[in-house]
Amino acid sequence: MDGKLIDRLRGARRVAALTGAGISTASGIPDYRGPEGVWTRTPSAVNAFTLENFMAGADVRREFWRTYAGHAAWRAEPNAAHRALAELDDAGAAVRVLTQNIDGLHQRAGLAERKVLELHGSVHTTRCTGCAAGFTTAGILAAGDDNPSCPHCGGILKPDIVLFGQMLDGAVLGHARNIAAASGLFLAIGSSLQVEPAASLCTVAVRAGATLVVVNRDPTPYDEDAAFVLRDDIETVVPELCTAVAKVRNG
Repeated sequence: MDGKLIDRLRGARRVAALTGAGISTASGIPDYRGPEGVWTRTPSAVNAFTLENFMAGADVRREFWRTYAGHAAWRAEPNAAHRALAELDDAGAAVRVLTQNIDGLHQRAGLAERKVLELHGSVHTTRCTGCAAGFTTAGILAAGDDNPSCPHCGGILKPDIVLFGQMLDGAVLGHARNIAAASGLFLAIGSSLQVEPAASLCTVAVRAGATLVVVNRDPTPYDEDAAFVLRDDIETVVPELCTAVAKVRNG
């Protein structure tokens, strides 16, 4: 690993990682904008992920629920990159993950729930858009209804994920900004950094003095702000980064 990068890792006690779809592709979950991405292969699929369309049309909701019934997140296991971040936390670094993913793999890799902020929600829980009653998504899918409604009030059910046209939770975003500003090392891993306001957490971190390291296959709008840009395989380079941080801290 580059000696200059290792020098910048020295003394990193607070590590924040903004993770996107690219960190989970090795777990079998396709990304959205890559060559084999969901939007690339089926551009029309984005219609089902728009809040206005979801709320307005039963057919759109049926397409949406069919998509999630077969979602790879139900079968996926954490990969080496997920595990490396959890192991770095175990090694004594204060690790916080700000994830754009909805798959829950960071928690399954061993990070405590309180150390993972799910900026775009979670596929594993569902909420009524009427009375706000909560359910497990697995339980809703098991019932077999292709356009499920709330058993309490009859309202439309929606997984707890942020759709296009829907605002991020203000409290979650505020917490994420505080974490970014407090970090000494900010890793942007597997994110196109095209979706705001999540991507702007890079700017928050850099302005507060953090070292920004972008790990992504393709160029991003924030590469010029990064101290280092790594195009290497995520499953390889993230464990290397985490191992280097742990050794520098304990060496």
